[in-house]
Amino acid sequence: MCPLTVQPDFGHITIEYVADARCIESKALKIYLFSFRNHGSFHEEVTNRILDDLVAACAPRRARVIGNFRPRGGIAIHVTADYEAPLS
Repeated sequence: MCPLTVQPDFGHITIEYVADARCIESKALKIYLFSFRNHGSFHEEVTNRILDDLVAACAPRRARVIGNFRPRGGIAIHVTADYEAPLS
């Protein structure tokens, strides 16, 4: 939802990651993503938060979260957030 107007927002989230020692269970991911359903946030904030939470949960080798959101005020927003683990 838009945090200012409380109007519903619609978008498509794509998550790509290369797991290391841990991975994310699909049902847990679905429940996590549903938590954003009635949460007021800006598109960029949602995309970056999903990436940050993914990195915190499973420490992947690399990850990318892409948020393709429907137009708000006539402007469609496409956000990409990337992470790459430091070389050990």
